[in-house]
Amino acid sequence: MAARSEIDGVPAAFARAVEQIMRAHARPELTVEAMPPPQRIAPYAHAISGDVTVEGHEVATGRFICLHDPAGHDAWQGTFRCVTFAKADIDTEMAADPMLTEVGWSWLTDSLEAVGARHHAASGSVTVVRSDSFGQMAEDGSSAQVEVRASWTPADGDDMRPHADAWMQLLAELAGLPPLAPGIVPLRRTGRRGTGVMR
Repeated sequence: MAARSEIDGVPAAFARAVEQIMRAHARPELTVEAMPPPQRIAPYAHAISGDVTVEGHEVATGRFICLHDPAGHDAWQGTFRCVTFAKADIDTEMAADPMLTEVGWSWLTDSLEAVGARHHAASGSVTVVRSDSFGQMAEDGSSAQVEVRASWTPADGDDMRPHADAWMQLLAELAGLPPLAPGIVPLRRTGRRGTGVMR
């Protein structure tokens, strides 16, 4: 993993969390880089971005943010909070599936469970957007995207690496990549990106 960060003058727990995130293993299709963290959300924050590329085409993108407030945060129910965003292009037929938002949320929760990322107070949303082009743009046809936005609180003292791993696995799911971890069965997919209606 290529992400790097300066760890100076910060709490030991946060420095340790960042080091654990940096040890997360990205699969070959995923390029991970450090990015500027959000300001004013928490006293300490670390952020990485990721892009999934298949055959020269970017098929999914997202970011993972680790927030830390040593004093604790009532809404978080803890001192750390993981925040993720992930999106990918999908087939327009897949966008019409009424179960897609529930499946998208299960991709996140299943990824967290699969890597052993203990957590609580999870929340988020799954958004499906379809665009149709008209007039002089009609030749662009139709397009669709699915976006997953979520946050959760890691269990006290939990290693942060599995939480970053879960985010990377979510990106892989959105991109339609086959799983690398043993025991995980991929959903059946059809269409341009190998995605289709979920059963």
